[in-house]
Amino acid sequence: MNNQNQKIFCIIPAFNEEANIARVLDDVKKIINNIIVVDDGSEDKTAEKAQKKGAIVLRHIINRGQGAALQTGNDYANKNNADIVVHFDADGQFLAEEINDLIKPITRKEADVVFGSRFLEKKSNIPFTKKRIIMPIAKTVNKLLAGANLTDPQSGFRAMNRKTFSSLEIEQDKMAHCSEIIFKTFNNKIPSKEVAITVIYNDFGQKFSGGIKIFKDLLLGKFID
Repeated sequence: MNNQNQKIFCIIPAFNEEANIARVLDDVKKIINNIIVVDDGSEDKTAEKAQKKGAIVLRHIINRGQGAALQTGNDYANKNNADIVVHFDADGQFLAEEINDLIKPITRKEADVVFGSRFLEKKSNIPFTKKRIIMPIAKTVNKLLAGANLTDPQSGFRAMNRKTFSSLEIEQDKMAHCSEIIFKTFNNKIPSKEVAITVIYNDFGQKFSGGIKIFKDLLLGKFID
């Protein structure tokens, strides 16, 4: 890894991910030493397995949602003087070797926020409903409400520099945090960039009803004036 002068934290929100967390941490540790797992009220051995792998484990007593878990991780990283944070999922759908692709534009001063995109030159096996219905709707909403013309409107794989993650508060506790971060990035004219990522879908993926819930949360969100 070529980022020795930067203190980088990888924040991984996790809820009942005992089946995946050890493998995910093994992969991420090859790239980043400082790993924060935010155990979001899990009822299984997620926290125990993460601790055995040497991760910093922060725990929510109840399940608050992925957005809340990411904010908890951001707060910890800020208190511990991180220069860059990377948001990464615990279910194994992202590739750890692509973390450096997201970090690179920040270390080169090309962007303050970098969003991973499933729709650039790399291909991901995106479920049909998500690709053809949910994503186009989300792209339209993002463009109308924030002027955000991104190829991927709901990616959870992103990186931020200290200036950004220390000031951009995530107020949406649930899954609407993806759009919230995009809105705040563009509304505050924070320099951003997209890079290609690969996403591996197994037996999961957001349902159409989940997309409706996100849109409802966005309309009710405090960050939309």
